[in-house]
Amino acid sequence: MQHSPLISKYLKQLENLNTDKQNTVLDLACGSGRNGLYLIENGISVTFADVNSAAIEQVQQHASLVNNKQQASFWLTDFEEEGETPLVGKSFAAIIVFRYLHRPLFKQIKQAILPNGLIIYETFTTEQAQFGRPKKANFLLKAGELADIFSDWQILHSFEGIIESANASNQKQAIAQIVARKPNLNE
Repeated sequence: MQHSPLISKYLKQLENLNTDKQNTVLDLACGSGRNGLYLIENGISVTFADVNSAAIEQVQQHASLVNNKQQASFWLTDFEEEGETPLVGKSFAAIIVFRYLHRPLFKQIKQAILPNGLIIYETFTTEQAQFGRPKKANFLLKAGELADIFSDWQILHSFEGIIESANASNQKQAIAQIVARKPNLNE
């Protein structure tokens, strides 16, 4: 599967954030890892996180084929476990999230990104229900919701609308995207 064009577009900014290899990029709910794998292919340290152990194993196998495999770490975790706060106390240069929505995580995501770090987020909006899955409101952003959540950050890119899917079916998808930089309150 092809990585997101947003990752390519902001690759240089992610490289600049990742100069200290301890400040990794979190690929949250990574699934097949397509976006994070592209980053490690480009020398960026990534922490792949997902609830699905088979997905994590698959990403580990793909990462082992990349010369920079030492730049990958793996975190098997359930971001939706009731009463848990998996991101509290953790910090990342950037967090990337694609095709995943769990609203209680937004506060933790914002706290876990280091000052001047980036969020790159893309998922479906309520209009997606007319084109196919997902259809449940819990998995779909409301109009303007993503931009509103990060309105106190520097917005580098924001899009909400209908696109042609990049997969072979060329099906329409309703998505929202945001790329935003966390303010550095010490400046």
